[in-house]
Amino acid sequence: MTQEYQERLTNWLKDDIASRYYVNKVYPVFSVSDLRKDLLERARKMALAKNPNHHWQDMNNEETGKRGITLASILLFGDDNLIMSVCYQHKTDAIVRIVDTDRYDDRDVVITNLIESYDRLMAFGKRHLNETGEGLEGVQSISARDKILREIVGNSLIYRDFSSGYVAKMVIEQSKVTITNANQPHGFGSLDINTFEPYQKNPSISRVFRESGLTDELGSGMRNSYKYTKLYSGREPSFVEDGNVFRIVIPLSLAATVSAGPVIETKINKNRTLVNGILIKQDRKTLKEIINYCVNAKSSSEIMGMLGMKSKDYFRRNVLKPMVDAGLLKLVIPEKPKNPSQKYITA
Repeated sequence: MTQEYQERLTNWLKDDIASRYYVNKVYPVFSVSDLRKDLLERARKMALAKNPNHHWQDMNNEETGKRGITLASILLFGDDNLIMSVCYQHKTDAIVRIVDTDRYDDRDVVITNLIESYDRLMAFGKRHLNETGEGLEGVQSISARDKILREIVGNSLIYRDFSSGYVAKMVIEQSKVTITNANQPHGFGSLDINTFEPYQKNPSISRVFRESGLTDELGSGMRNSYKYTKLYSGREPSFVEDGNVFRIVIPLSLAATVSAGPVIETKINKNRTLVNGILIKQDRKTLKEIINYCVNAKSSSEIMGMLGMKSKDYFRRNVLKPMVDAGLLKLVIPEKPKNPSQKYITA
């Protein structure tokens, strides 16, 4: 085999591999100088923090004399204008629907590079999910919530089909977190953790995330998601290839989405609980049931019905008013406490 033939074969193999991935598309009009130096330096520092002898320590951002950078490089290290000029469909819609289920309680439309998209989606998830889930209060040495978010956010950003106009989403609801993004399917239906075989997608992007310590090896995300979801909610996540959409569903316990607020401090006896100095004639379990029930605003009669109580006077004096005074519930119409249409919602 001649040297010329070997070179031609090598170049053909490189071109063939590159053509399989949309993010390997080269834009010859741009160069390394068009990328954000602070993001390149941040990736290098993260890699060195993970491994002090990492080979990135000897790399620099100097021009090579050749113009042209890949879409993957632009998505990872480009500024927002550059990204929109070559991949206008790139977007992640982060939404919370717990109280206002018709629209949303909070929303962040993330249109930026993948590294800072990771930061914003992680922060969004932490803001709306409690650190501990059902049965984990004060006993875990690591945050199961953070581990889950790390896996599902990283998965969504790394493995999506960037050629698609489908808008990737992270939706937090009372009972689940759902992540969806465009997908180039290699199967159909639910993935079984026992038989699942990982398939490499966008390797240039996944390598930067892996070397920077933002994710682990290919295939570990699914195993870690199972492990930490069982710790967090006692249930199992689902991973589904639904045609050209990939969906991850993380089930939640009610404890995960109840807003942080006053602490239920002391159980006096079976039916008496002290909350921030206010005595409420219910046990802790019942108070948590009321808090979870009132995530969507409820009338006093609805709360009584849920508890199976008959006496309005007892309920108002010993349960409803003390819960409002303790900051566990708040009035929907605070300026008119006795309004016949008054409802109560978790504070």
